[in-house]
Amino acid sequence: MDSQTDDIPYLDLSAPDFSMRSEAVTAAREKSWYARTNYGIAILRYAEAAKLIRDPRLRQGSHAWPAHNDATGSFADWWLRIMLNREGADHQRLRRLAAPAFSPKIVKVLRPEFQALANELIDAFIDRGRCEFVSEFSEPYATRVICLLLDTPHQDWRHLVTLAADMGLALGTSYTQDQTQVNAATDQMVDYARGIVRRLRAGGLDDGFVSSLIRAHDENAAHLSEEEMIDTIVLSIFGGIDTTRSQVALAMDVFVQHPEQWALLGADPELARPAVEEVMRVRPTVTWVTRETLEELEFQELTIPAGTTVHMFSQAACSDPCAFETPGFDITVTDRKNHFGFGLGAHYCIGHFIARGDMTEALALLARRLRNPRLDGTPEYLRDSGNTGLLRLPIAFDA
Repeated sequence: MDSQTDDIPYLDLSAPDFSMRSEAVTAAREKSWYARTNYGIAILRYAEAAKLIRDPRLRQGSHAWPAHNDATGSFADWWLRIMLNREGADHQRLRRLAAPAFSPKIVKVLRPEFQALANELIDAFIDRGRCEFVSEFSEPYATRVICLLLDTPHQDWRHLVTLAADMGLALGTSYTQDQTQVNAATDQMVDYARGIVRRLRAGGLDDGFVSSLIRAHDENAAHLSEEEMIDTIVLSIFGGIDTTRSQVALAMDVFVQHPEQWALLGADPELARPAVEEVMRVRPTVTWVTRETLEELEFQELTIPAGTTVHMFSQAACSDPCAFETPGFDITVTDRKNHFGFGLGAHYCIGHFIARGDMTEALALLARRLRNPRLDGTPEYLRDSGNTGLLRLPIAFDA
């Protein structure tokens, strides 16, 4: 890779104190549109990230994450097989099979159930005037939404959220030391998915997502293998829980720091939809979107060799003052450029309609019922890189 590397910033993404929101990242963005890292190169500015994230000369880069971490085992094997990390015809085939379960039509049907679930959870702590937001709202809400989608017992949510959290450790920079825990959780999640299939086969197929996959497999196993069917179910559980629970908690954390914005949302529930987009712009749980070059390419006078990992730093790019005239958090601004929270291009998150829908309903109801939320203790955060989020968020509020 040629360039005057002495003039290009370097960021150590595995450093224990590294943060996507650090002054070091901001300073690097001011100096250059990209930085060198120990995981490839990082794209720091919006214009360059928006171009490269859709460039057909780059493939989905997350497939290389286990190799970057010298990680092996069941998660690494599953990670390489899933739709997210397939390319071309294989990716499109699996995407077509899964897409009907995540359509806008499904969101419309489930909207009343999202609202009922959110109200049920709020009812449990509203009279106390305080809660631990992660364990009492964002975790059960995100997980029970998945239970709704897969028609699995709601009482399984605690088991599923534990497995998803343990699997999610693989997406952080501590993957290497966590891989025993990650692999054990993956094995259990696969067993759970197999149990869903066995239950449906025994009790009769319905119109749901898993039944549609079973039918596709039974009609043509070459079109959808048994392993691909189970992998897709595991991905729908893991992906739906891990990112949504973290993003809802991060949203509350942001609003606690911006009480005037929370008051606006409480007064006007129509602001919930732009609020979701704004939170994902300024505080995304997915802090980078990864690509890998399929060939050597020239970009902005930089030669990038084939096989180079390229991280689009969502946090830095979507707060780039060159792209956002007023980059501060403001849910009333409705003409923002696209954020990268769901990716962009061929691998755009297949579950984005569901995620946007359930988060919109949650934020609208929370803002209406919980006034003046504020910290009621010390929050505990995951590392601010890879996939980030909160472990604890104790808040108090006026009911």
